[in-house]
Amino acid sequence: MTSPRKQIVLRLDPAVHDALARWAADELRSTNGQIEFLLRKALAEARRLPDRVAPIRRPGRPRKEPADER
Repeated sequence: MTSPRKQIVLRLDPAVHDALARWAADELRSTNGQIEFLLRKALAEARRLPDRVAPIRRPGRPRKEPADER
């Protein structure tokens, strides 16, 4: 079971939001997912990403679970 996600309010310049939304769409992520991806990348590069952080979900649709064979 995963812990609940934190919610924050983020105010962005509309042009920054639009550019971020386009970038997210190009990579098959939501705008929120793109922000989290970029924040995690910046934290990792600064060596400030905690070890206990769960991996981020891959972009795109989740893979289908294989059906049980009976």
